[in-house]
Amino acid sequence: MKEHLKEYISLIDKHLDEYIPEKNNPQSIIYKAMRYSLFAGGKRLRPVLMLSCCKMCGGDINEVIPFACALEMIHTYSLIHDDLPAMDNDDLRRGKPTNHIKFNEATAILAGDALLNKAFEVVSSYNGQNIERALKAINMLAMSSGTEGMIGGQIVDMESENKSITLDELEYLHLNKTGAIIRSACTIGALMGGGCEEQIEAADNFAKNLGIAFQIQDDILDVTGTEEELGKPIGSDANEHKNTYVTLVGLEKSEELSKKYSNKAKESLEIFGKKADFLKSLTDYLITRRN
Repeated sequence: MKEHLKEYISLIDKHLDEYIPEKNNPQSIIYKAMRYSLFAGGKRLRPVLMLSCCKMCGGDINEVIPFACALEMIHTYSLIHDDLPAMDNDDLRRGKPTNHIKFNEATAILAGDALLNKAFEVVSSYNGQNIERALKAINMLAMSSGTEGMIGGQIVDMESENKSITLDELEYLHLNKTGAIIRSACTIGALMGGGCEEQIEAADNFAKNLGIAFQIQDDILDVTGTEEELGKPIGSDANEHKNTYVTLVGLEKSEELSKKYSNKAKESLEIFGKKADFLKSLTDYLITRRN
């Protein structure tokens, strides 16, 4: 599984480097800031999921690479903005100074904006074989990262700080903030891979449950991990009075919920048979990870 994962990551990195090259022009600093965060050592989870779902549905991964790279750009822009003083005010990300610390706040804001714009520049330049699917995929990408997706979840997260919320409310928050673009990774992959309605729905159910399991594991690591493993200070969520699965139900129950949702995610893939083996192994890897 790990060799397969490395191949996908290498492919994504190659194309990201081509989409956002280093430049020697008057605005070269913005490219440096974009690339600084884009190549800071992320897991490339979302593009890997997209490529995997495309292949699982029998598609050509070359058809989905622009969307996979665009999604990683959107994810990276969200992290740059999350780290800003007006949001989480973090100094470290993946063991390195955050974008606004490395450069400055204004440059970090513009780097995030530029990555978001570049993402849609890339997908709107699609010239492959499936224009109708691509248009639908662009819409899915936009919705999942907007007010009914990632941005919606982020604002609910901010509004929930220093308040008591229910487990259902926490799940809603993360189904949007973290889960929405994980879902679009899988559904766009299945769609561009030529999946039928049943297969796209199965990919969506897989992603929905994986997203929750992934977030629970993040919350667990914020308590049990080390700064060296996580590349950022531990306990930051608690210090900022954020609601997490651990603060709501405790560590032991959180671990049970993580296993429950990861099992549900794998069960959603049964219709694909052996073609889903990589994604099932990836699910197990993600909920036992230490970073």
